[in-house]
Amino acid sequence: MPEFTIGETDFLLDGEPFRILSGALHYFRVHPDHWADRIEKARLMGLNTIETYVPWNAHSPRPGVFDTDGILDLPRFLRLVGEAGMHAIVRPGPFICAEWDNGGLPPWLFREPGVGIRRHEPRFLDAVEKYLHQVLALVRPHQVDQGGPVLLVQVENEYGAYGDDRDYLQAVADMIRGAGIDVPLVTVDQPVDAMLAAGGLDGVLRTSSFGSDSANRLRTLRDHQPTGPLMCMEFWDGWFDHWGGIHHTTPVEQAAAELDALLAAGASVNVYMFHGGTNFGLTSGANDKGIYRPTVTSYDYDAPLDEAGNPTAKYFAFRDVIARYAEVLAEVPGAAVPAPEQTVALGEPVRLFEDPAAWGSWSRWESPPVLDELETDTRLAVYRTELSGDGPGVLTLGEVRDRAAVLLDGAPVGILEREHHERAIALPRASGRLELVVEDQGRVNYGARIGEHKGLVGPALLDGFPLTGWEVLAIDLDRVPRLWESGPPDDGGSGVGPTAWRAHFSAEPDVDVFLDTSVWGKGIAWVNGFCLGRYWRRGPQHTLFVPGPLLRPARNELVVLELDVLADPTARFVAGPSLGPLED
Repeated sequence: MPEFTIGETDFLLDGEPFRILSGALHYFRVHPDHWADRIEKARLMGLNTIETYVPWNAHSPRPGVFDTDGILDLPRFLRLVGEAGMHAIVRPGPFICAEWDNGGLPPWLFREPGVGIRRHEPRFLDAVEKYLHQVLALVRPHQVDQGGPVLLVQVENEYGAYGDDRDYLQAVADMIRGAGIDVPLVTVDQPVDAMLAAGGLDGVLRTSSFGSDSANRLRTLRDHQPTGPLMCMEFWDGWFDHWGGIHHTTPVEQAAAELDALLAAGASVNVYMFHGGTNFGLTSGANDKGIYRPTVTSYDYDAPLDEAGNPTAKYFAFRDVIARYAEVLAEVPGAAVPAPEQTVALGEPVRLFEDPAAWGSWSRWESPPVLDELETDTRLAVYRTELSGDGPGVLTLGEVRDRAAVLLDGAPVGILEREHHERAIALPRASGRLELVVEDQGRVNYGARIGEHKGLVGPALLDGFPLTGWEVLAIDLDRVPRLWESGPPDDGGSGVGPTAWRAHFSAEPDVDVFLDTSVWGKGIAWVNGFCLGRYWRRGPQHTLFVPGPLLRPARNELVVLELDVLADPTARFVAGPSLGPLED
């Protein structure tokens, strides 16, 4: 069987120097029927390796569950990598960042007060060990020394940017070895002295992450890694977007020049991202460095392959650079073609407040709970209580995470948004039925706020006095596409408050389409029961990518949950993506 080791200056494959030319491709952001296509396009660009994170929270949405079906079938993904003649790098965390909800850590971990987060705390370590043994049991038979594609496994992720608990980091490395991983281990940190020192381990190869100034970044890495190969584990060739911001891009010529400098220095590389894909469902994360910024659904990342898997100008520029240092095949992928266009009417509206019990289950609380105290993975909830004061009043909440629509006797009063640090609102009267529709817009995936609770945090006060006697509806979003199973909706279902709509449309099987959301408000969309993700008129993103394998030749069902105002109950499928304006 092949042997992969770390030499004095190079990676060694069967004793011969081997430069890793890798591209990041996250299996959980790409429809499984597209995996082979994306892997082949990486090979045609000149890459020899595919890198992927592993999202713990996706595989384990509830305690005791470890799901590997469909888009989470990591063994199938690794088999496809090997069958294409490519190698693989696996980065199982437990923390991955990745602009992914909670950085990949399951929220249920932190329901018990005092549980550690990325530190040497027994309850956290016990959960991490169980997870690593589960996921690495899938990876173990795919290691290169067993005839598989896996060359490297990473320990944690950019830990030096978070903490300096060396005992914790060593424990994670020991767990990985204890799970039967024999290939070399690596860490990754930004090329900053303090981060490389805090995030590294003796006997584990240090790598770095950057997208510019390659020569100086590699010198800093060499100061902390005196021997062994130099590797940029994340060569940032683009960036991610936040709702309300611009669509980030990196100039093609600039990115190609940096890649050239990196390869000219003899370093190995992992292009992050080669193909970003999509944050399907409610999997996108957020950042909070004083202002909360939720990440959009698209993870296009301005990568060599766009969100739909089509080669971009950056693909061909990178291919030309790689050809100076390695053999590149003559074959190239075909160019993108316009997607089929059509327009269909949305109808049969079902309003949440007409029959709330069809949407989830109620529970009673003396004070408002956080969402984490409700059913597992509640992302949307209605909080309600009765007010009995006189005249107008002021509602004050401890903290809103992340958005609360306020209604009084069914009439909208306003919106409280975490992004704007809003937590108080004037009520036209202090009597009647108060309802708050509270939305989790994505958990922070980087920094000190990882693991925080969602929902209403702290007391709810009316004119300074506590509000008690709450009922809370935990909305089961999996029920939304099934709301029509019990029969047609009642008349008037399109009134105020969260409303579900649906339409039926025909399609060409296996042909990707783009759903235009620009005339809608804020919400979530499903096609044939598969959650495409969030939309928001705030942009920058105004289309949702619909993978062709989801579609059927005859009757397809689109369901839209509108949380704000649907100005035009029409669904438009357009020729291509609209990811927003660029920075001047």
